Amino acid sequence: MSSRRSAADPPRPVTISHIARTAGVSVPTVSKVINGRAGVAPGTRARVESLISEYGYRKSAPPAGGTTIELVIGQGGELPGIEIIQGVQQVARERQLGVVLSGSGPGDDPGRYWLDHAVSRRSLGVVAVAQLDADARDQLRRHAIPFVVVDPTHELPEDVPFVGATNWSGGRAATRHLLGLGHRRIAAVTGPDHVLSRRARFDGHRSALEEAGHTGQPALVTRRDLTREGGRSAARDLLARPDRPTAVVTGNDLQAVGVYQAARAAGVRIPEDLSVIGFDDLPVAAQLDPPLTTVHRPLGQMAVTATGMVLALGRGERPAQTGIELATTLAVRHSTAPPNAWRPRSNAVTPDGRRP
Repeated sequence: MSSRRSAADPPRPVTISHIARTAGVSVPTVSKVINGRAGVAPGTRARVESLISEYGYRKSAPPAGGTTIELVIGQGGELPGIEIIQGVQQVARERQLGVVLSGSGPGDDPGRYWLDHAVSRRSLGVVAVAQLDADARDQLRRHAIPFVVVDPTHELPEDVPFVGATNWSGGRAATRHLLGLGHRRIAAVTGPDHVLSRRARFDGHRSALEEAGHTGQPALVTRRDLTREGGRSAARDLLARPDRPTAVVTGNDLQAVGVYQAARAAGVRIPEDLSVIGFDDLPVAAQLDPPLTTVHRPLGQMAVTATGMVLALGRGERPAQTGIELATTLAVRHSTAPPNAWRPRSNAVTPDGRRP
């Protein structure tokens, strides 16, 4: 028997944790070696493999059936968490399953720790918000763990199941609403162009303008972060223009909150001087003063649909369609109204010194 073993060593079966402690590495690193995954230095891999052989470690057979669903919130995804979590939990409760919430980040460690644990506990499936990269998809397929992406940020291969929303239609509906109120100087505050849903929303906005016979005003389009500060910064610039817009459509509700803040600081009234439309219909939208007109995205139902798809895939069922887009609707509140007769103040003065 190897001199490495002693009375202090745990009885067989030896655990991954014990091998990790002995090798001086993390549990996920040992898991990668056991499962043949990349991302381990050759010297480290050789040391771990030697210990596996020495201790006679054998990979445990997975349980007959998992009892958890993995919900992974991708870094960079600005989907609000609570609606998604509640949607997944709704389906899980109905089937007496558990939900494990994880966050994924850039790179493999520590952002991908969720993948090793999902494999080791034999999760029933993975609901990934925003994105799931090719390596993670390959790993899950190798272990027969189904997955569905919710609101993907980038184009996916045709065989990757996803659930999204009709972002293009939502963007068009928002701008059509403003055009119907009589607005013509409509600004667009959008997000990064590489984000799929943001590009679709802006394309819908542009389509509505073209449909109404407006070629658009490039100076009234600005791209900023999908944050409150992004919206505030964009609105400050737009409201400082001599021909400032009478309405603004934003990339999401957080940007709309920033527009409210900038308008208030500039003494611009909503909706009397400026109409504002958001996107997503987060709880904050109805709590603003005035309540925000926004495009409702059925986030909870998107999560319910994605979770149902994951479980169906796990049962070996083939979905009727790989990608599903749920309808968006316009929630009209009090932040939009017909444009008033605002016009830039003239620098001229009357003979008695007053401005006209």
